[in-house]
Amino acid sequence: MNELLAQLVALQAIDIEIDQIDQAIKAEQNGLDERITALAKRENFINELQEKNTSAQKESRTLEGEMADKMAHVRDRQSRMMQVQTGREQTAILKEIEDAKKSAKENEEKIVEIMVSIEQLTAQMLEEKNMLKGEKELVAEETEKVGANIEAINKGKKDKDSHRAEQASKIKESLLRKYDTLRQRRKGLAVVNVIDGVCQGCFMALPAQLFNQLLRGDQLFDCPTCQRMIHCSPPAEEKN
Repeated sequence: MNELLAQLVALQAIDIEIDQIDQAIKAEQNGLDERITALAKRENFINELQEKNTSAQKESRTLEGEMADKMAHVRDRQSRMMQVQTGREQTAILKEIEDAKKSAKENEEKIVEIMVSIEQLTAQMLEEKNMLKGEKELVAEETEKVGANIEAINKGKKDKDSHRAEQASKIKESLLRKYDTLRQRRKGLAVVNVIDGVCQGCFMALPAQLFNQLLRGDQLFDCPTCQRMIHCSPPAEEKN
């Protein structure tokens, strides 16, 4: 294999290991982030329940006030009944009293419904708060555990980063820039093998002439489809 290509293949192997380390760190952090997000959602839900509870209590107080006013009106009309002289006035007052009592009864029924709702909301909030407390304790433990795991992973990554810097220093600057650009654009794979004439980066067949030239191993070639740098390792080298 061409020496420059061999250096790139070696660098690619190191970068793949570093990528795996980064993915492990990301997985650890993502798992924790999901737990924290779930906590935030539960806290928001509790706040929504609290708002509903407060609104229901306010509505209940308003209805109680209205009911008290209506019953006061009933008592006033009942007193007025003692003073009226005509049947028409009595009939009108009786209707006022009946309407006020009916309206007050409706308020009372609504208040009962709201009180039941408030009890349910209060019980649900208590349950949610207890669950939130337990989850916060678990997240605190998980945060400590994830921090320790990431720290341990990072220690291994430092060695890989040093190895990577050493390997990268052996490669010409222009070629290294091309390699880094390809890695960014091609999901971390800048150098790929060709097996049976097929690029293992994009899985497209190479033109026969290009494949024959690649088999000689004395030049650098790019895949015409995905532009990755390509090489063709013999079976014995692939096993190693």
